[in-house]
Amino acid sequence: QVQLVESGGGSVQAGGSLRLSCAPSGRSFSTKAMGWFRQAPGKEREFVATIGWTGGGAYYTDSVKGRFTISRDNARNTVYLQMNSLEPEDTAIYYCAASPWAGTTRSADYTNWGQGTQVFVSS
Repeated sequence: QVQLVESGGGSVQAGGSLRLSCAPSGRSFSTKAMGWFRQAPGKEREFVATIGWTGGGAYYTDSVKGRFTISRDNARNTVYLQMNSLEPEDTAIYYCAASPWAGTTRSADYTNWGQGTQVFVSS
């Protein structure tokens, strides 16, 4: 199974920005959609954003709309999550995932996952 690798996490102050990246380790693979999820301490993993890999739009959870932007670079086989106006509530481990179904927000529909990258936002 293809492993996804995230990068770009770190610590920022509230109002700051980070850009997360995700790419498959080793060989490329075909997929219908890429998504970002996050898990804060003591909370369940939640959907953040998804984008169709070969077309289609992007979808976001309400709490990040207007602040986060998901994008893809098919030539580099990479998906990004640009996070602006970060808030302490955005502190979490962020996971990249791939799904054979476009437009889904359910974590169970994602079959390939990365190990996660930590984002910490201080107030």
